[in-house]
Amino acid sequence: MKILHVEDSNEVRGLYSDMLTAHNHAITSINNGKEGLEFAIKNDYDLILLDMCMPEYSGLQFIHDLKNQRPSELAKVVIVSILKYNENQIRELLKLGILCVEEKPYTLEKFKELREKMILKKNSLEFANSYSN
Repeated sequence: MKILHVEDSNEVRGLYSDMLTAHNHAITSINNGKEGLEFAIKNDYDLILLDMCMPEYSGLQFIHDLKNQRPSELAKVVIVSILKYNENQIRELLKLGILCVEEKPYTLEKFKELREKMILKKNSLEFANSYSN
């Protein structure tokens, strides 16, 4: 998978990078939201891992700007945060179009589950679109 990881912590970025590259994933690690948004707009990724708590430009700002500039990429966004979201907050985030919300730490098994979710979501969207045409 080609993965964009937007995270302000050097330590967390390093851990994710080591874990994912060890399993043959191509990862681009960005340490701020604005630069991450530029990468998400200009490049194609299979998955975008997004921290919500970043200085100067939050994950929520990233999501809103991505929705305005390249909405097709929202379905690839996984919020990976230390924050504990309640069900209402998660529902509101999902309404924006993201794939899911996960708590840190994150494991390779979770990435495999996400890959399956993404495949199922893509297939169901393609199926729905085939009926609307």
